[in-house]
Amino acid sequence: MISRSVSSSPASGSVPTAQSLEPILAASFLSYPVLRTLSLQLHSAITGSYVSGTYSVVFVNCPNEQIARDIARAILDKKLAASVNILPKASSLYFWNGEIEEATEILLILIIVTQRALLSFQRLVHPFEIPEVFSLPMDQGDVRYLKWLEEGTGED
Repeated sequence: MISRSVSSSPASGSVPTAQSLEPILAASFLSYPVLRTLSLQLHSAITGSYVSGTYSVVFVNCPNEQIARDIARAILDKKLAASVNILPKASSLYFWNGEIEEATEILLILIIVTQRALLSFQRLVHPFEIPEVFSLPMDQGDVRYLKWLEEGTGED
């Protein structure tokens, strides 16, 4: 006869419960961005090749040229980017408070080593209530340029 009773004490080799896995799963999910970034940087360093998603193009709209220059200098001072392009006179049309608005803005373009620090920094220095700041992953790039980019950003 086969017993179908459930033991109250866990036997060796038993299947872990959802409760016992929660801390492990939480730690895995929270550390994923860090582990991904480290593995991409390690791969690039070892192979000398580019890995898609390691670098990003960031676009930032600014209300005028002086603010654009101030933000660009602050980004460079913090070494969040190695260079910033300032494109004058971008015409923008957008919805704001239920109305279509028009504005002439200045567009900043940055090529960066992908990081969250830049977006957090932008929220602190940008005058717009909701800054238009977004990034797109780069699929390709000249390896010499990307090496220069890495050398010009980050900690000293």
